[in-house]
Amino acid sequence: MLALETVNIKVDAGDIIGELNHNWRFFGYDENKYTYTPEGKEMISKFGRLEDAPYYIRAHHMLCTGNLHGVYKWGSTNAYTEDEQGNPIYNWEVVDEIIDVYLQNNCKPFFEIGFMPYHLVDPKYFEGLSEWEKYNEYRRLYWAYPPKDYNKWYDLIYNLVRHCVDKYGESEVLTWYWELWNEPDIHYWRGTLEEFCKLYDYTEAAVHAALDGARLGAPATTNPRPGSNALKFLEGFLDHCANGTNYMTGKKGTRLDFVTFHTKGGGFPFNLNAPKMTPSVKREVSQVKTGLEAIRKYGFGDLEVVLSEADPDGWAAGGVYDNKNLNFRNTEYYASYVACSYNHIEKVARSMNASVKPLAWAFIFVGERCFEGTRTFATQGIDKAIFNLFRMYAKMGNKELSFSSSHAVDVLEYKDEFGTGEGPDISGMASISDDGSIRVLVYSHHDDWDIEKEFDVELDISNISAMEKAKISHYRIDKEHSNAYTEWVRQGKPKYPSKEQYEAIKKRDVLELLEPEQRINVIDGKVNLKFKMPTHAISLIEITKA
Repeated sequence: MLALETVNIKVDAGDIIGELNHNWRFFGYDENKYTYTPEGKEMISKFGRLEDAPYYIRAHHMLCTGNLHGVYKWGSTNAYTEDEQGNPIYNWEVVDEIIDVYLQNNCKPFFEIGFMPYHLVDPKYFEGLSEWEKYNEYRRLYWAYPPKDYNKWYDLIYNLVRHCVDKYGESEVLTWYWELWNEPDIHYWRGTLEEFCKLYDYTEAAVHAALDGARLGAPATTNPRPGSNALKFLEGFLDHCANGTNYMTGKKGTRLDFVTFHTKGGGFPFNLNAPKMTPSVKREVSQVKTGLEAIRKYGFGDLEVVLSEADPDGWAAGGVYDNKNLNFRNTEYYASYVACSYNHIEKVARSMNASVKPLAWAFIFVGERCFEGTRTFATQGIDKAIFNLFRMYAKMGNKELSFSSSHAVDVLEYKDEFGTGEGPDISGMASISDDGSIRVLVYSHHDDWDIEKEFDVELDISNISAMEKAKISHYRIDKEHSNAYTEWVRQGKPKYPSKEQYEAIKKRDVLELLEPEQRINVIDGKVNLKFKMPTHAISLIEITKA
């Protein structure tokens, strides 16, 4: 039998290189009404119980008008309506219900301000339409238009923020994020760039009139690539905030507290006969670099950046019945992809002296078939491998240690977007907590999910000073560990599992040990561990005082 290739990883427990900021504590979803369904509450409560909570939650449609029922890609709160004389009627009941779920489960809002309420849409778009047609067109299209009256929009946003301050307290609301709109460079905004900048100016004035210290960001544009309309829109917005005439004040520039844009590693459209396609870490990370260069170009390089959607692909509600490639979301591949992409995003951010926080656009879908392949953390209440990655992340300590790997790869130097012909990227990070406990997270990932190579990993940790005897706990995500999908396949892939099938699958949705915990002596401040690692996998090694 041929010897496996060896990966050498070294961690220096005496070399603290800085704070380990848990920048991954963000997620979001389209369907705000799923928030307070039983499934939604259960998922949010799981995040709230993670060791590094609170997590920040972003949802679409927070100001839309409708029947208050949750369906794919749609939601409504009826926060704003008008009486027959055109006078505003504010109703915060549903908004409060959503925020209450967040706060009651130790999470916080990343409040996306959007989209346009039905009664703020210009009536000219509805001319000649029946009442049924008006609402259908609103659902289809008109929520994305500018307001008929920017002053009424200002009043809506001012009253929204003031209501939140009055209900939840100033000190609480100061910890939230507020973001205007979503992807205005594509169909989510039917106005011009100039009209979006005007909307931002009125929004900024309203938010900070209501609470001066509130954090407001934008523009949440799509993947910035050189020469793309997304990059043009992002730069146009940044130029307006830096140099333009403020539509509200008439003065130069507009306050911007943080910047947002989106990054995706690929796209998987509806195609019943789709050829094999995989996401690309390089593509996603390249977009981050391009976006950060634009932000720095217009003088905002010192601002926090939130990638308010950072994902392998762009269609959360699509699944295996739409495109068979989306099955990767059910598997360990999704977890290894995110671990790899987040690691490289952080490297790019540090190289540009930027603070960047990725947000996973994933949640749950009510009523879906088991392992539908949608971009979710759980399916029918069964946690996927991707959520176990966040369980691992949450265990990381607060101080970062030096970490090196002989098989770390710079994905930006791949000859193509997918690392064809290259080995997997095997890298990670290490931390130490105030009590001296050490955590080492190691991932292995290649964009080609059909590569099934295995490696011998030798992990050397030196300069351990806080313990003479150590307990070693080695958690693993791979095909056979922390991966309920594999058990679902063994059970015959039931769309709606029987009680016995469900129980068997559910047992495997937890974070599992690769091997039994062991206790060892720490000799000369060193620990040496050896283990095998497949191409798509993540290990978390905990070293605590025995």
